[in-house]
Amino acid sequence: MTHRVTLIPGDGIGPELADAAVTVLEATGVSFEWHRVDAGERMLERHGTPLPDSVLDSIRRDRVALKGPITTPVGEGFRSVNVALRQALDLYANVRPARSLPGVESRYDDVDLVIVRENTEDLYAGIEHRVGADAAESIKIITRHASMRIARYAFEYAVANGRRKVTAVHKANIMKLSDGLFLECCRDVARDYEGRVAFEDRIVDNMCMQLVQKPDLYDVLVLPNLYGDIVSDLAAGLVGGLGVAPGANIGTEAAVFEPVHGSAPKYAGQDVANPTALILSGALMLRHLGETAAAERVESAVRGVIAEGVTVPRDLGGSAGTRAFAVAVAARLPAPVAAA
Repeated sequence: MTHRVTLIPGDGIGPELADAAVTVLEATGVSFEWHRVDAGERMLERHGTPLPDSVLDSIRRDRVALKGPITTPVGEGFRSVNVALRQALDLYANVRPARSLPGVESRYDDVDLVIVRENTEDLYAGIEHRVGADAAESIKIITRHASMRIARYAFEYAVANGRRKVTAVHKANIMKLSDGLFLECCRDVARDYEGRVAFEDRIVDNMCMQLVQKPDLYDVLVLPNLYGDIVSDLAAGLVGGLGVAPGANIGTEAAVFEPVHGSAPKYAGQDVANPTALILSGALMLRHLGETAAAERVESAVRGVIAEGVTVPRDLGGSAGTRAFAVAVAARLPAPVAAA
């Protein structure tokens, strides 16, 4: 079977990372038909928008996309393309595993967390305005529909992947109506999984402290959008940083897989960027496509190359370039098992 996939290289180092990920994914023996489309700063100059309709049309046709990092201006300029994609395609579940990698220096060597983040509402809905010249207001939106949907996704993910516990993360002690509704929905869904998946909740500030002190106590975390964004970066820091953090954005009609780090334009074209996060995002994509064995081979190859310590990207303490690391991972892939 050939999988049709929209490929969005992105800005800055994105095209180099995309080429590296494609090199590894094609080495698995899985057949792909890549449809390359561009989004980001260059499209703003050419088309007046960083997210042309052609990008959304391609993803809707293929139902799956692999995306490099795209620049988001801070404090001015266009809105995040990532947020626009999630809202336009209703990619309601953001999934970010954080798993320790042998050979990557970190405070811990046994972290295995999955952050499930609601992806469409909360403060990230972008409803904000000025209140006079010296104040601004943002509106936090939490709905029962979105909260029930993301809670259900977290529990279904736990069941499907043999995870032991789901922890709902909130600030319902202060935001009793909005975060209170989110927590209420998580508790309601948890009742359907009693005896199969344990459930607990934590206040978000306490959760951050707990993760730094004893991450081994946690498994799957489910959070509203803003907290999920922050806590997922914290979790990435526990395993080596954003350079090794893959991400998935899942909806009912489409899914987009991407690293969560930035586009690092000052390093573009220098063959120094670490492609691990995008390669591992490709492994998440393989799982989504039902190519579980290939996904496991990619993850094993990445872990093996990094643990060996010979061909390691610079930000992980080695000297390997983007292309060299991808070639090393591809070469380490065990051959696919032929069907009987």
